[in-house]
Amino acid sequence: MGTLTIRLDEKLDRELARLAKRTGRTKSEVAREALRRQLSIQRFRALRREAMPYAAAAGYLTDEDVFRDVS
Repeated sequence: MGTLTIRLDEKLDRELARLAKRTGRTKSEVAREALRRQLSIQRFRALRREAMPYAAAAGYLTDEDVFRDVS
C-alpha cells in the first residue's frame, strides 16, 4: 500500500474530521473514498469524450436522445 501526505487547511480538516466521526470511519477512509469517486468521475468523463464522436455520428447528441432509445 502506498502513502500520500497532503496538507489541508483548518476548515477542510475540521469538516473531514466531523464526517469521519459521524460515519464511524477514519479520516483516511473518508479521503480514500473521495479520491476513488473523483478518479471514477474522471475516467467516466474521459470515456465519454472518446465516445461522443461515435454517438453524434449515430444521432445521439444529448442524454435525452440516449434515454429515449433505451427506455
